[in-house]
Amino acid sequence: MRIDDYVAELDRALAGPHGAKRDLVVEARDSLTDTADALEAEGLDRVEAERVAVAEFGQVAEVAPGYQAELTASAGRRLGFLLFISVPMTALMWSVIWRLYPGNELTWQHAPVWYMPVSRLLDVLQLGVGLYGGLALFALSRGARWIRRPRLVTRSLGVLVWAMLPVTGVFSVALTLGANGASQVAALPSVLANVVTSAFWGLQIYGATRCLRVSRPRLARS
Repeated sequence: MRIDDYVAELDRALAGPHGAKRDLVVEARDSLTDTADALEAEGLDRVEAERVAVAEFGQVAEVAPGYQAELTASAGRRLGFLLFISVPMTALMWSVIWRLYPGNELTWQHAPVWYMPVSRLLDVLQLGVGLYGGLALFALSRGARWIRRPRLVTRSLGVLVWAMLPVTGVFSVALTLGANGASQVAALPSVLANVVTSAFWGLQIYGATRCLRVSRPRLARS
């Protein structure tokens, strides 16, 4: 197998963040090319030098799991960082908006009895997700030496996002309806906050889907 064929097969065998995957594949190509160049300098023709370099590098089935493990951890680190930053930021943003634009005070006084407990529970859940994202980020970076199965950490992040987004959505709708119009803040801040929140949710869903895909046992063992 020539270097180009080997690299193409390796690229097809891997799944993960595009940039990280590209860097790993380029690194493999550079290593193979350097070995082939050295063999060619020793007298082998180019075709044979590339074949020997590929044989020494190892079969794709042997090399891919190590590369895939790094890509899986990379996907987890990206989602962990996103959750650590975006979830608390979203909660803080809405808290500030409701304080600056409190709406009708009389209406707030007549809010359902469950309104404040649910609101506090939503804040706690969001902060918990952000904290878990930070812990996962640490576990997949500096704490990687102590983590036996980083793939499970990455997968747990994907599961967490898909489990929490529906809960967050239901709670948010319940709070909006339960406030009887008190949470209808000024148009521009509300629109901007909803745009930012939706963008964060979209990024979280994308990251969670990728984490679940790259952490599947089939990929981990391929």
